[in-house]
Amino acid sequence: MPQKPRFRAVAQIDPRKLAEFQEGIRKRYTDDQIVAELKACAERLGRSPTMREFASDPETTVHPQTVIEHFGSWNAAKREAGLVPRRFATREELLGLLKELGAELGRPPTARDIDEHKGRLPSKSLYWHTFGSLTTALREAGFDVPVGEERLERAVEQGAAMARKLGRLPKFADWAEARKEDDTLMTEWQVYRLLDARRGAWSTFQFLVREQLESHGARVAADGTVKRKR
Repeated sequence: MPQKPRFRAVAQIDPRKLAEFQEGIRKRYTDDQIVAELKACAERLGRSPTMREFASDPETTVHPQTVIEHFGSWNAAKREAGLVPRRFATREELLGLLKELGAELGRPPTARDIDEHKGRLPSKSLYWHTFGSLTTALREAGFDVPVGEERLERAVEQGAAMARKLGRLPKFADWAEARKEDDTLMTEWQVYRLLDARRGAWSTFQFLVREQLESHGARVAADGTVKRKR
């Protein structure tokens, strides 16, 4: 049995007119405006916001309930904004985000890229937890990411290219400096560990680079200087 209004003035309100008034006074948002609010909040927080964080953000004007009314659920709204909830992301969603980022970058994303896109992508730790490693996730996403022997071969090729540019075999410090400019390179320590970090690991790597250069017709002097082909 419906409860009677406590006040006569309320009882006399025309329900249809009240509904029209409430519809008119309620601020209307488009889906695009809500998505923009979610993205802006994530940018300020540096991560995908929870409902509580979104509601507490002083620069947010949309109520979380409005977000849910538009998209059906909070998580659906965040997915629409590209803010996949870390706890609920599926393997397919995680791989899809890597593919999208890779398409924008024009290369396989790195751990640094993921850190720089907080809020848009889950943390790299989730990729490690889900796939065992970021490399495995990248390979499942279709990127050419070398492993094992392939990694060493790729490093040697990159070392040979660096040697041609420098005019000598690359030193440990050369590689570290180049890595600052190109984070698609392995770190100098990763290259070092490919040789089992044994004593003389870097000189072993330089030897392999020299072999690569000489197999392509270059001459490498005893001091590591690369002689151009005549």
